[in-house]
Amino acid sequence: MRSRNIRLQVWVNEKELAMLDRKAQRSCLTRAAYIRQLIRGYIPRDAPPPDYYAMMKQLYRIGNTLNQIAQKAHVLNVIDVQRYDAGVRQFEEAVRAITKATILPRKTSEEDAPANLPGPGHRTP
Repeated sequence: MRSRNIRLQVWVNEKELAMLDRKAQRSCLTRAAYIRQLIRGYIPRDAPPPDYYAMMKQLYRIGNTLNQIAQKAHVLNVIDVQRYDAGVRQFEEAVRAITKATILPRKTSEEDAPANLPGPGHRTP
């Protein structure tokens, strides 16, 4: 059984449909997925550049290597373990920040709402 079992029909004009399609396509989402994110209070971001995933893969490889070195350093107590661990945490935070800034949808706020849209309860003729 599908988790979304309520159909919603919305009437839009050609310009609105073109805007929706353009925004959904830029974010690599379907119309429905784009609208669901808006309903949840998130503004979908444009899809990252194609080389983003290759760069992130390289960063994760570096992180994995750092973890392997850290494990050996803990066992042998050869390097400044605390300083190294702080560096790894900083690296992981950088990866999270890059991901958040480039691909995760951002939460909407009142300031993000376009000024020319009608307020709540407005009905178009």
